[in-house]
This record gives sequence, C-alpha cells and structure tokens, in this order.
Amino acid sequence: MAMQRMSRGRFCGLSGLSLLGASMSGWLPRLAAQVERSGQRPPRSCILLWMSGGPSQMETFDPHPVHENGGPTKAIETSVAGIRIAEHLPRVAQRMQDLALIRSMTTKEGDHTRATYYLRTGYLPQGPLTYPALGSVVGKALQREGSDLPACISINPFRALNPAAFTSGFLGPAWSPLVVAAETDADQGVSFQVRNLKPASRLSGGQVDERLRLLGVLEQSFLADRPDAPGRSHLQSYERAVRMMKSASVEAFELEREDASVREAYGRNPFGQGCLLARRLVERGVPFVEVSLNSVAGGAGRGWDTHADNFKAVGDLCGVLDPAWSALLSDLQQRGLLENTLVVWMGEFGRTPKINENAGRDHWPGSWSAVLGGGGIRGGQVWGSVSEDGMEVRENPVRVPDLMATICRAMGLDPSATNLSNIGRPIPLADHGAVPIEPLLV
Repeated sequence: MAMQRMSRGRFCGLSGLSLLGASMSGWLPRLAAQVERSGQRPPRSCILLWMSGGPSQMETFDPHPVHENGGPTKAIETSVAGIRIAEHLPRVAQRMQDLALIRSMTTKEGDHTRATYYLRTGYLPQGPLTYPALGSVVGKALQREGSDLPACISINPFRALNPAAFTSGFLGPAWSPLVVAAETDADQGVSFQVRNLKPASRLSGGQVDERLRLLGVLEQSFLADRPDAPGRSHLQSYERAVRMMKSASVEAFELEREDASVREAYGRNPFGQGCLLARRLVERGVPFVEVSLNSVAGGAGRGWDTHADNFKAVGDLCGVLDPAWSALLSDLQQRGLLENTLVVWMGEFGRTPKINENAGRDHWPGSWSAVLGGGGIRGGQVWGSVSEDGMEVRENPVRVPDLMATICRAMGLDPSATNLSNIGRPIPLADHGAVPIEPLLV
C-alpha cells in the first residue's frame, strides 16, 4: 500500500525526537518504511460549526444577484475559478480550495424543533428512541484509547430549540458531550472554563483521593446489584471525569497560552475564540468538537432566524463567522491538521428565497446549503444546484441521511455500521438508504 503523505505537524513532532539523541540519518527512513507497511493514517477529528436558527443560503453560499429573490447581496469571486459566494465571506472565499459547497440540501422539516433534531442526529424525531447527536456517534467511534479528554465537546450550544438534539441519546451518558460555555471578563476577554473541574479549595489532595475512593466503592456496590448498561455507562462517565481532572490536557482550555496575534485573527468574541479552542482540542486528539454561532452583539438574540432585517443581520453574523472560520482552516493547515480534520458548516434549514414584507427571510427546508471541508473532502467544488429563483433543487438533491453518510465516510467510518440501542435494535450511523456523495470524497 502506498505510503500516506506525512503531515507537517506529524513530521515536526517526530523530528523532535532528535533532541533526545536520535539520529536523523537512521530513524527517519526506518519510520517511513514502517508507515508504508502499516498503511495506517493518523486519527481523524471533526469540527462542526453549527449555525443555530437556519442561515440564509442567499447571503452565504448560494447568492442570486441577478434575480429579485437575491436582494441586495452581491457575489464575489473565490480562490477557485467559477465558484462565487456571497460578499459577506471574503476570507472564506480565499479558502475555497479546501471546501466543497452543497447547494442542494432538501428536507421537509421547516420547524426549528424537528429540523434541529433531524440535522444533528440524522434521524427524524419519531418512535420510542432518542437518537444520539452526531458528535456522540463520532466520539464513540473514534475515541482514542487512554485519552484524558472527552470524545465530544460542545462549545456554546444553544439548546432551547430542542434539548434532545444535543444529547448522546440511547448511547448513554458515557458519550454525552462536555458542554463548555464562554465567559467574558473585562480584563481577560473571552475564556472557557470547565465547571467543577477543580476540587474545593478547603480540601487537601488526600481528602479528594479518599472521597473518590469512597465514590468508587459505592459505584461498584450499585453495579453489583444492577449490572446493566446504564449503570456501567454512569460509572464510565465518572471515571473519565476524574481522569480529566487530574490531567495536564485541560491546559487546552487555557487560551491565554496562545499568542495575542492568533487570538486576534480568530476574533475576540465567543465564536471566534470557540473556534480557536476547537483547534486546541483536536490538536490534543479530541475526535469531535462543535462550536455554535448563535448571535452577535446587538443582534437581539435572534441568531440566524432572520424573519426581519435579514440583510443586516446576516452581514453582522458573517462578520464574526468569516475571520473565525478562515483562521481555523489556515491554522489547521499550518499545523498539519487539516488533512485529518473534517470541518462541517450547517444549520437546521435555509431561508425562503422570497423576501418577506419585513425585509426578512422565513424558514425554508426545500433548497438550501451546507459546506464540508478539510479531511476526507475533495475541495474546490460545488455539488448540486437550484433553480434561478432558488425555489427548488434542480440537480443532485441531497437528503439528510446522504449528508450523514458523506460525513461518516470522510471520517473513515462505515455509514452502515451500527450501535445497539437501549431497546435492542441495531441502529446504523446513517439512516437506512443513505448514499454518500462519492465525488466529494477523497
């Protein structure tokens, strides 16, 4: 099997061994031969940029400036000839070689509650099962052995639209996302703290250890009488929490360790700093991180749900999105991480092509956009198209299960692989009948 191309980050990490006395003249050729024989590739991670409320495709990745439905939004050129996107994303436009635009997403779910659940789990909210969110599925499948950090971390989620869409569902609490909220300090700016990570200051190290030992005894006693999956999952969650408390890996949350210029590039706001935190987490082997862009300062908390004053609202949101997303892609590439990190941009649906009487756009699941980029994706292309007025998909419609199957394949996962639900049913990672979009995959 041909040797996989070694990333810059991996090479730098390995070449650092020479500082310990290893000879560059001897170990590198042997290492290359070993990699060639094994055919193994570095572990993959996924970063989901979640746009809560449903972003307008017309003002982001599918502008229609020559039609009245397009409104005042102009289209700009990108780094890939022939692909144009909305003027609000000039920096992302220069990273188009890393991105694949899907302009033909289509569902029947125009309600926030149902659509949020559908896009985040890949399954419609029906029947007795609570399906796990994508992050829990990917985290469980790609959890690194002995990792001190959770497999799924959710940064600034807005869960009010459907709390169940942000859980591990039938997978159990062991695969629940660690939720991290942004805190803003007048001196330090935006920071992220994991709550309850440190023991109370009044307790000594010995007291903490003794309390943890007692907790372990109680957990094992409970499991002795109830040796079922929920109990084991509960114990596993506690064990991982304790391991994280004692690990140096929690330094990932200390953004002050980054150069000020790096923090500025991402944007000194919760979403921008959340994207920087996402990079720090995947750098430490976390399989799945999501960052939500829910609102901006002065946006009245409506986020992407732009029923009124759509054009200014989306412009303000993209003013936060554009530098953060482009900095994330550049940073991942410079560190040799982009080829193994899938970056997904999406919300629960799009917005109506027709502009309403309040200069807004309403809910529209019929024809909208999502974006994939980075690891496992063949960038610099567009998949699907809509009619001139934007009202219907014209070519290559993409269903939610197809999108999920494509994400799975890009992550090196089999979409038909199953997890056993709490009622004994095997549930595939992507719903039955899902078809990955092969031309988008490397």
